[in-house]
Amino acid sequence: MSDAISPSDPAGAETLELLAAAPKYNAWMYQAIAPYVGRRVLEVGSGIGNMSAHLLSARPETMVLTDRDEWYRRQVSERFASVATVRVEALELPDPAARSRFAADRLDTVVALNVVEHIEDDAGALSSIKEMLVPGGRAVILVPALSSIYSELDRELGHFRRYGRRSLAAAFGRAGLRVETMYWFNRVGVVAWWFQGRVRGRRRISLADVQRFDAMVPLLRLERFVPLPFGQSLIGIGTPR
Repeated sequence: MSDAISPSDPAGAETLELLAAAPKYNAWMYQAIAPYVGRRVLEVGSGIGNMSAHLLSARPETMVLTDRDEWYRRQVSERFASVATVRVEALELPDPAARSRFAADRLDTVVALNVVEHIEDDAGALSSIKEMLVPGGRAVILVPALSSIYSELDRELGHFRRYGRRSLAAAFGRAGLRVETMYWFNRVGVVAWWFQGRVRGRRRISLADVQRFDAMVPLLRLERFVPLPFGQSLIGIGTPR
């Protein structure tokens, strides 16, 4: 890999590298969306492939990994070079050519995890995602939740916003997506994000923080038995109208 290429978003790249050291958390996130993932899948913002590896564990017929950043595309091209079903493409949303570019793939699922909040025109991005899908296909979207905990951590990562149920549903509606279901993810993470970002004023997550949180994931999974009306993230599943 050429040393001349570096990530355009150093803070984001650092965060993805840290999250690679959180296998329990990545597996938990994947399991939260797995029931809605089909056989012909495109991932928006694949990064270094933390979630791509989980999506590929289900052996999809087609797996298109996309990112706007060449450094990330090189990372996943190398990582999954031996997987015949994988193709790596450049993609920046909104993309008015999205429908024609991916029509031959007959995509039944487009996954965008921690992506839409980075895009100023979020409804435009979701509209492009809708255009990629075959009728009956699903957009699987995970975004950071609760504007009340927006902090320096969000600004450093390039987040335009955090979402609530109403704001995410409104963005889906403007994009021509019908909300199939919507649910919170990682409820305890709300307290950690608030404390680190709003109380301590932290701008970056540390490896020690990530490792401590990952060690707690088996306990955090019990949140399904305590359905509190909030979470650090919000997952929305949408279908084209």
